[in-house]
Amino acid sequence: MKRRFINAIVNFIILSIIVIAVSSYFVNYSKLMGFLFILLGIVNLLFLKLNNIQLKQVYPDMVFGAIDNGVLIFAAVFGGELAGIAGAIIGGAAGNTITDGIGGLFEGYIAETQRKNKFKTRRTSLSSALGKMAGCLFGAGVGLLIVELIRVLF
Repeated sequence: MKRRFINAIVNFIILSIIVIAVSSYFVNYSKLMGFLFILLGIVNLLFLKLNNIQLKQVYPDMVFGAIDNGVLIFAAVFGGELAGIAGAIIGGAAGNTITDGIGGLFEGYIAETQRKNKFKTRRTSLSSALGKMAGCLFGAGVGLLIVELIRVLF
């Protein structure tokens, strides 16, 4: 058990370093960030595959992450447009609180449905972390693409 947890921590740290490095390097290329976050989501899926974790095992976590970051992007951008950096931070904090609740509702519903349908889940610290991270990356990527589309159109 301890060995699996250490493996989870190592995978999490490696993936976090990749996300931070790519985000930091491309921070001034906001038009690309949506695509890059989706690409990072695909990298995350590779981590799932390397660790023999099936997508159906992490589906509730991915939905949580996608809702969490997908909606959070709009709260942070809106807050930033309204009141600068402080507005982005406040919008992000308030948005995160609300999206965590919404994401939890859907994550819980999916988990309940899986149990009801006798779906055997092997939820681990690694699968939960990677599932939520994948969802967050895909949600942020799609959210950022929509924000850029809105900026182009208006």
